[in-house]
Amino acid sequence: MKVSKQNAEHYVWGGKCDGWHLVKNKDVSIIHERMPPHTKEVRHYHTRAQQFFFVLKGTAALEVDGIIYDVKAHEGVEVLPFILHQMMNRSSEEIEFLVISQPFAQGDRVAVYEEED
Repeated sequence: MKVSKQNAEHYVWGGKCDGWHLVKNKDVSIIHERMPPHTKEVRHYHTRAQQFFFVLKGTAALEVDGIIYDVKAHEGVEVLPFILHQMMNRSSEEIEFLVISQPFAQGDRVAVYEEED
């Protein structure tokens, strides 16, 4: 079956961001995500899954193990298990990207909350 944002399972995260499960099984997941300007996810790591973030539109800021990478459209970054990371949209434009997780990342995410200043 052909899959797209129009027919994929949709969810909202962080109150404003969207995700569409393009592939969702125990071995791999591929999610198309959209982040409005000035949004970010919680810094976290995965205990099993390795992930690959591939930007489709805009420029994302992806923090990986304390280093922030500006990831432009058609660029990607791999994140291995146990490595802290956080996707951010620091721009005034919407960003879209793919998150490819192997194996399926649900259930192995460990959030790291920071104290507010």
